[in-house]
Amino acid sequence: MSDKLTTFLGDSPARVIVKLLVISFVVGVLLSYFNFTPYEIWLAVKEFFVRLWELGFDAIGKVGQYLLAGALVVVPVFFILRFMKLGR
Repeated sequence: MSDKLTTFLGDSPARVIVKLLVISFVVGVLLSYFNFTPYEIWLAVKEFFVRLWELGFDAIGKVGQYLLAGALVVVPVFFILRFMKLGR
């Protein structure tokens, strides 16, 4: 069982916990530096979804526009990288 857990986590559970604690501390310090609190982040996420809900079908069109704009950049870069890797 521990082998499956270690494989899933990518390292021993103790090391993963230590890594997560260190990263959590660093992120907490950065959030404190920029005067963000977890409550403010929660409110921002909640407000985003409330606005998305209130926009209704217009929001779906906006998401589609964002998706299309991103795809116009990401898809060609993906194919260029794939073709470059194919040549190796």
